Amino acid sequence: MLRSPVILGLDFGGTKIAVAVCSLDGTRLGSATVGSGGELGARASFGRGVQAARDLLDSAAPGATLAAVGVSTFGIPFEDRVDLAPVISGWGDLPLGRELRAAFPGAAIRMATDAKAAAQAEVRWGALAGYDPAVYLNLGTGLSTALVIGGQVVAGAHGAAGEIGYNLRALSDVGLPLDARVPLEDMISGQALARRAPQSMAAADVFGAAAAEPGLDRLVSEFITELAFHVVNLAISVNPARIAVGGGLVQSWERLRPGLEQALKAGTPFPPELVTARFPADAPLIGAVALAADAAGADITLDGLPPQAGDTAPAAANAPEAHTAAHADNARTHTARADGAIDGAPVTQHSHPQTERLQS
Repeated sequence: MLRSPVILGLDFGGTKIAVAVCSLDGTRLGSATVGSGGELGARASFGRGVQAARDLLDSAAPGATLAAVGVSTFGIPFEDRVDLAPVISGWGDLPLGRELRAAFPGAAIRMATDAKAAAQAEVRWGALAGYDPAVYLNLGTGLSTALVIGGQVVAGAHGAAGEIGYNLRALSDVGLPLDARVPLEDMISGQALARRAPQSMAAADVFGAAAAEPGLDRLVSEFITELAFHVVNLAISVNPARIAVGGGLVQSWERLRPGLEQALKAGTPFPPELVTARFPADAPLIGAVALAADAAGADITLDGLPPQAGDTAPAAANAPEAHTAAHADNARTHTARADGAIDGAPVTQHSHPQTERLQS
């Protein structure tokens, strides 16, 4: 029975919840994902995430003391609420901090919005390490960015720095309250793209079918053009050395990249480097583990990782040495799949050997 303290990362997403348990040196002991159950409301979704975490702790670290829990979530989390969280009904009214302390008594709790947690992972271990200023662009179910200044992820006065999903889209939007206009996220996000498609299909399928269907091709082109407009303006304001892009839409990177890259080169005085994130799919979860590690006073490293999708040899003059060498291949990774269910939702659990460091 494992007795050493462990830490827990928990990522509440709009469509799925991910959880990972790690030792204090960063060894991932197990991970799991479960559907968010957002259609059932905030309480049901929160309960599903907590139950997935408890089940994983029981199976991956039986008997271990839980030192800290790091949580990433859509919206901006506080003790008594979650601001800017329309994805799941009632999530904004959830006293997230208090609920987490009740669910995991005795453990230190740290929370962050998902894009900022993801940016923290990329700054510490990924594509933004050594780049300053920098921007993390999240293209997933929703749309958001995180700004990195002086090596730190900027929170903002109310925790809302980088929330470009609320950007104005036209001059006619000036002076209108939010409920009287269409914010950017309602048109430019994975959820928005799927809703705008002429037939029922996921955003990734819209990108995949665009090459063969002129109507979808126009929709994707318009999507990229409007996204580029806002990314370019953000780059002009921040003057970042690098922009790293993560989230589910990164799987369509070959379609996204040319339009964004061309717009940045043409529209900014000093074009930043544009790359995919090192952890494109689960940076919020890895960032949540980083939050837990900080709360527990643990020094986690990621030595010996195999290359990730975002690992590229940067051309920037200020690129850190760590990015100029290839990561060692780690052939010792083994994944075991166990299917279960929480409230009828499938769960995938992965057991990780003691030699595997935290990774996607």
